[in-house]
Amino acid sequence: MQFAIVIMAAGKGTRLKSRRPKVLHEVGGKPLIRHVVDAARQIVPPEDVYVIVGHEAGLVKDSVSALGVQFVEQTEQKGTGHAMADRAAGYAGI
Repeated sequence: MQFAIVIMAAGKGTRLKSRRPKVLHEVGGKPLIRHVVDAARQIVPPEDVYVIVGHEAGLVKDSVSALGVQFVEQTEQKGTGHAMADRAAGYAGI
């Protein structure tokens, strides 16, 4: 059985009151998204890690694109369930 990991990184982070996407705030010298991607790559190969991007997608992609992960753009943000259903419709394994 093959597994994939989906990382939700499309949110605006409005409660943080910051212009920077919430996943790009740094902890321990690197962006939050990098910590999550690094952990995911310990479990599955990078090509089986899918990062759902939306708000400031280009900045988020730039922060982890060198790690070999896949990206899914959520152009219309209707919540977590919507992001997952939108992508899962095209992939039997996810």
